[in-house]
Amino acid sequence: MDKSVAVLGLGEFGQSLAENLAILGADVMVVDRDRELVQEFSSKVTVCVCADLADEQQLNELGLSNMDTVVVAMGASLAASVMSVMVAKEQNVPYVMAKASSPSMAAILMKVGADKVFNPEEESGLRTAQLLVSSAFLNLFNVDDDFSIVEMLPKRKWIGKSLIQLDLRRKYNVNVIAVSREQGNWHFIDPTVPIEDGMRLLVASERKDLDRLSP
Repeated sequence: MDKSVAVLGLGEFGQSLAENLAILGADVMVVDRDRELVQEFSSKVTVCVCADLADEQQLNELGLSNMDTVVVAMGASLAASVMSVMVAKEQNVPYVMAKASSPSMAAILMKVGADKVFNPEEESGLRTAQLLVSSAFLNLFNVDDDFSIVEMLPKRKWIGKSLIQLDLRRKYNVNVIAVSREQGNWHFIDPTVPIEDGMRLLVASERKDLDRLSP
């Protein structure tokens, strides 16, 4: 099943995130008060809604309870961001991310229930989209436009099998370059040793093949 993500606010970061989520196969709902901007996105994502994100009633009518993730992407408006986070959590959205323009704003958003707060200067829309669409990805580093290194948990079907048995390079076009057990140091993995549950893998992949690593 595709992951459903609501992006609240279509600033530069919100637009980049929504576009990349859609490209990566997520069901995306975008919400903004700018009617022309919302109309522009109508052909790019699953659902577009024009609404005032500082209005509690309009937020409650969005149906956020149906979303796997809500990203509050309006860093300029503290009131709208706080209201959006609170409504999303009240509607039992499993994971709520919020953009903050300052440390004090970040602290407030965490206090009202955000699961993660991010600074758009440190997070790109593409990187955030890639992490959101796969629950297996713990971290991701885009080396260039075509190549990425992913920190991830092993797929369930990989556990108990060695790299030789899995033949990941041929089947997935990826290489496992290091492994870590229980938050320990990274080290090279013996290709004959079975992968264990709870291991963290450092995997090199072409960006076009990232979706094949999702559970």
